Amino acid sequence: MRIGFHISISGSLPQAIERAKKLRCSTMQIFSRNPRGWKLSRVESKEIEEFKEKRKKANIYPLFVHIPYLINLSSPERKLWEKSIKFFAEDLKFSELIGADYLVTHLGSHKGRGEDFGENRFIEGLNRAMEKAKTEIRILLENTAGQGNSIGYNFSQIKRIRDKIVKKELIGLCFDTAHAFSAGYRINTEEGLDRTLEELKDLGLLDILRLVHLNDTKVKLGLRIDRHEDIGEGEIGKEGFRIILNHPELKNLSFIMETPRKSDSDDLRNLKTVLELISK
Repeated sequence: MRIGFHISISGSLPQAIERAKKLRCSTMQIFSRNPRGWKLSRVESKEIEEFKEKRKKANIYPLFVHIPYLINLSSPERKLWEKSIKFFAEDLKFSELIGADYLVTHLGSHKGRGEDFGENRFIEGLNRAMEKAKTEIRILLENTAGQGNSIGYNFSQIKRIRDKIVKKELIGLCFDTAHAFSAGYRINTEEGLDRTLEELKDLGLLDILRLVHLNDTKVKLGLRIDRHEDIGEGEIGKEGFRIILNHPELKNLSFIMETPRKSDSDDLRNLKTVLELISK
C-alpha cells in the first residue's frame, strides 16, 4: 500500500517533491497546469531532471498526473472538444516527459446531449488524443459522482468505453470512493464493498484498477453530487474507510487523498486517520 496526496506544483516541479516529503507521501498526484486554465507553462530540462532525481531519492511512486478540469472529451461543442483533444495530447506528452506513471482523467460531460452521445464523443476524442500524442503513457479512467451531465458514474459504462479504445491495453481504472458512494455504490459496508468489487471483477476492471482516490463525501448515498469531505467525517465514515483500506483486493494499491485543505495540517490530520484505520 502506498499513500499520498494531490500535491501543488506551484513554484516548480522539484518544490512539489519537497511538499510531498513533508506530508510523508509514498505516492503523489499533480496537475500539469492550473486545473482551471489551459496554458501549460514551459518547463526546462534542468527542472525536469531535478524533479526526477528528487522523486527517485524520496522513493515516491507511482506518480499520477491528473487532467485539468476544463478538458471535456464528451463535449458537443466542437471548438471545446477539439481544444480538449489538443490539450489532452499535450498532457500525455508532458506526463511522459516528467517520467509519470499514469495520467488520470474524468470522462467529461455531454452537456444535455445524452449519455450515448457522450460515450461516443469521449471514445473518439480519446482515440484521437492518443494517436496525436503517440506515447505509451497509461491512462486511468476515473469514475464520477454522476453530477449534472457527467458520464462515467457506473462501471458498466466505463467498460463499454474502454472496450472501444484502440489501444485499450493502455487504459486502466481509478476508483474514487466519494464518487462511487455518491453514485449509489454502498461501499461503506463489507457486503456493499464486496458487491462493488465483484461487479468490477465481472466487468474485467478489477485487474486494471491501479489507483484509489480516497475521499469521504458530504452527500447521502446515491445523490450524485460531488462534494469531498475529510476522511471519516462524511457519509462513508471511519468504519467505512476501515473496511476499504483493509480489503484484500485493495490494500496493495496506491491511495491518493483529495480531501479539503487549507494547510498542511489538514492533510496530516487525514493521513493520521488513515494510518490509524489500517489493520485496525
